[in-house]
Amino acid sequence: MAMTHKPSTSDWLRRAMRIFDAAIAILVSLLVLSLMPALDHTDGIEYPLLILVGGLMLPACGELLGLYQPWRGRSLFTMLGVYILGWSMAIFLLSLFLVATQSAVLFSRSWMALSSLSVLTAGVMLRSALYLYLRWLRSRGRNIKRVLLVGQEANRERVHRALAGLPYVGYRITREIGEPDVEQQLQELVRLSIFNRDFEEIWLSYPLSEGDIVKRLANILMAVPVDIRYFPDLSDLRLLNHRLAQVADMYSLDLNYSPLNGPMRLVKALEDRLLGLVLFLLFLPVMAVVATVIRWKMGSPVMFKQYRHGLDGKRFRIYKFRTMSAHFTEGPTRQTRPGDQRVTGL
Repeated sequence: MAMTHKPSTSDWLRRAMRIFDAAIAILVSLLVLSLMPALDHTDGIEYPLLILVGGLMLPACGELLGLYQPWRGRSLFTMLGVYILGWSMAIFLLSLFLVATQSAVLFSRSWMALSSLSVLTAGVMLRSALYLYLRWLRSRGRNIKRVLLVGQEANRERVHRALAGLPYVGYRITREIGEPDVEQQLQELVRLSIFNRDFEEIWLSYPLSEGDIVKRLANILMAVPVDIRYFPDLSDLRLLNHRLAQVADMYSLDLNYSPLNGPMRLVKALEDRLLGLVLFLLFLPVMAVVATVIRWKMGSPVMFKQYRHGLDGKRFRIYKFRTMSAHFTEGPTRQTRPGDQRVTGL
């Protein structure tokens, strides 16, 4: 039986890591401040405010650099390099702000240097410990990502062999589809998996010579809102024009990348509503003029609604200004054609 797709442990982990980085930056900076009693910081809010801004800026810079994308099966040193780069960017932006506002003189340079290095050291050490702990956890069957594997038998066996030697990466192949009639099987799978599915990723494993098949299968699978990875039988893919990822000691071409998982859904929802509200208010005078002209030229209704399908196939309404003559015939709406009598001058 297919299982309903729910936020996985990794989704919650990525959400927690943003809070983790901010908390480490704030707590370590406060600790360093408390260990320097000679500083005159008890009468104002300058130091706490700077600590708060710096603590929030660190995960913001990390988000820009992709720090909170899954690191499952990828190098610890690469992850630490991205973290250090995000830390450097946060320090640079914070310093630039202090210089631009001429407020750097309010703070002790020795405290800023010591707290910055302490945050970096604590972040690197704790992230390394967490990375190693998750490897240990996955090697014991916890925090597993379920994979649907599609491909020729020889290529599927290659993927099985690679995963068998790397139990700590936390991927488990729970379903396989192969020849014959792979396209028909996937079409049926897509129909059943838009809302409910028993896998978090789809892996395609075909030789590079079968590129046409991969393209057709990828087009079929685009309707399923999960990550789709292509594992060609080649070790060096640096020159190919796709998002490249290294997973379980194999190179994959990510044909479809779904970023709206866990906290990103909340970020996207806030962006939609806040940005949508601002744009709505800005364009309200223009829309009022359009509505008035439609009502004057064509009468009611001014608007009409249609239905669309969004993330995970969820149905929602979309409202449009009417630019064609109203028609109330039963049955499906006929698409516009050249010379259609319903098209108006407006």
